[in-house]
Amino acid sequence: MSNGQPIVLRVSVKPIPTLMKALPSVNLHQRTGAPATIVRSDVCVVPAGSIVGEAMVRLALTGPILEKYGGDSVDEMQRNLAHSRAAAAALFGGAGT
Repeated sequence: MSNGQPIVLRVSVKPIPTLMKALPSVNLHQRTGAPATIVRSDVCVVPAGSIVGEAMVRLALTGPILEKYGGDSVDEMQRNLAHSRAAAAALFGGAGT
C-alpha cells in the first residue's frame, strides 16, 4: 500500500556465476569435441538487474489494481477506476480526481 509517496526499494543480488573450469562443448565447424572458453561477459549485473527489478515491482503493483478494478477488458477496468475516483471525489470533496 502506498500513500502516494515514491516507493523506494533496497535490493540485493547474488554474485554472477563464473566457472573457471571449461565445460565440454562442440566445435561446429570441425564437428569435434572442444573445451568451451572461459568468458565472463557480464561483469556487472546492476544495469540488467535494475530493469528486471523494476519490471517485477510493476507486476507486483498491478496485481492488486487488477483485483480491485479488473474486469473482462481494459475499457472495463478504466470505467471501474473512473467510477471509484468519482465516488472518492464525492465523498472527500474533490480529493479523488
